[in-house]
Amino acid sequence: MRRLFLSACLVLLATAPAAFAEDCDRNDDSQSMMNICADADYQAADAKLNAAYKELVSRNDQASNKLLQTAQRAWIAFRDAECAYSTADSEGGSIHPMEVSQCLVRLTNERIKQLASDANCKLSDPNCASSDGDDDQDLQ
Repeated sequence: MRRLFLSACLVLLATAPAAFAEDCDRNDDSQSMMNICADADYQAADAKLNAAYKELVSRNDQASNKLLQTAQRAWIAFRDAECAYSTADSEGGSIHPMEVSQCLVRLTNERIKQLASDANCKLSDPNCASSDGDDDQDLQ
């Protein structure tokens, strides 16, 4: 229950600037405008993520899509928790919404690359297991 509440709070904080319906003005370096612009960047990344997800779904069979849906839901929970954790030091500060949005953008862009890589692979291709080519060398 706590995770759900934390995720809901994170989403509310990240989308709060959108509620004011102000357009991003990158020439305005006030914190409130930087928060708005960071949220706009996240909204754009989220739209790209949704498009990449839909593209992959259109290529998969039903069984693969069920697995993808489970993975995507788990990834969203991870992303939200990771951003809550990594931005906890600024919680309550005016910079916090920007930091949350920036974290969401960074992780969302990484996920877009993963999904795009998956879209170019066949599920049975072992060469596609590692989209970054590191082969888990850093873990040893």
